[in-house]
Amino acid sequence: MKDTIAVSGVPMMGGTWILEGYVPEFDATVVSRVLDAGGRIAGKALCEDYCVSGHSFLAAKGPTLNPYNHLYSAGGSSSGCAVLVATGEVDMAIGGDQGGSIRLPASCSGIVGLKPTYGLVPYTGAQAMEPTCDFLGPMAKTVYDCALLLEAIAGYDNGLDPRQNPTITAEKYTDALRGQTLENITIGLLKEGFEQANSDQKVNDVVRRAVQKMSTIKAKISNVSVPLHKQGTNIWLCLGHQGMADSMLRGGSVGSGHKGFYPTSLMDAAGRGLNSQPNDLSSAVKSAWMLGEYMKHEYRGKYYGKAQNLRRLLTAEFDKVFQDVDVIALPTIPFQTPKIPAKGASITTLSESGKNLTNTFTFNVTGHPALSINAGFIDCLPVGMMLVGRMFDERTLLRVAHAYEQLQD
Repeated sequence: MKDTIAVSGVPMMGGTWILEGYVPEFDATVVSRVLDAGGRIAGKALCEDYCVSGHSFLAAKGPTLNPYNHLYSAGGSSSGCAVLVATGEVDMAIGGDQGGSIRLPASCSGIVGLKPTYGLVPYTGAQAMEPTCDFLGPMAKTVYDCALLLEAIAGYDNGLDPRQNPTITAEKYTDALRGQTLENITIGLLKEGFEQANSDQKVNDVVRRAVQKMSTIKAKISNVSVPLHKQGTNIWLCLGHQGMADSMLRGGSVGSGHKGFYPTSLMDAAGRGLNSQPNDLSSAVKSAWMLGEYMKHEYRGKYYGKAQNLRRLLTAEFDKVFQDVDVIALPTIPFQTPKIPAKGASITTLSESGKNLTNTFTFNVTGHPALSINAGFIDCLPVGMMLVGRMFDERTLLRVAHAYEQLQD
């Protein structure tokens, strides 16, 4: 379990010294569901300080190293989950994803990571960042294992999580993985996903080749365009920074204004830590908090509201594309895995950990399910391909990913 997910009686730090010594007295819903399904929880996985990083060098207890080359980032913020899976220490993990934090480490570590549709998996008992962008999801070496874990943890949580509605149900996702061809499946290459300001042509080529491989098993490949995708980062930054200040930092990692479960012991521990040792926060958390406070104080939440309005437009643009294609494909990270900064690196270097999120942010905003799977390697480091599906159509998304995985074998 990512160390933002409460396991009763087990210390929980959320990657930050602020919560050092906190021991929850309750299980998150995903923990209960894994145990009820017969799973054994091996422990907690290191994550970035308050999850405010797309890399793996800002956790309170030190960096998480890439399993393929220890000089490089393992991706974040669910970095420990990805490395434990990649190295075989555990079979599966549950990560959290607010801006790409399941998919980024899955990409860097060469495993499969799924951010489900918004609300499909209950967030009850996990640290919140921005309630409209919070997700928990499975991470594993294979698509089958991701599908199996999703079956165990998905479904309505009896009103405890305001992100859900009562119609949400889990499905038999593993049943969708039986076919070996992709006949009647159309995959759209998202133009803007390959044209980010920081896109690397080598990465683009690896992902395009991976998609073209699926044409050999009868998938149709087409080109699609959603120009607003390039604004997904800016939309998320307005939501994420103010939401982070309100929910995670001022709101005791929970926030307010909903009829869900409130982990009061976590709220109390977060409040004590922030009051007594705020300077222990990473530079990335400090800068994000200051920006969120500035936006709220100077603009009274105007840009948060504008971003929420643009969320509907961005979602509608992708829903329109999904009328013509079944899955959208693009690089998970637009460029090659970066190195871990040297000791003594500048605050600027340490705070620029969001550049690899330019493709992932969008789907935390829209809520579409998105999965990262290994597309190949550059200089012996993995490159992730992100596949995105229709709302609550994890079956098709997993089917396509599984078929591609068989091609790799």
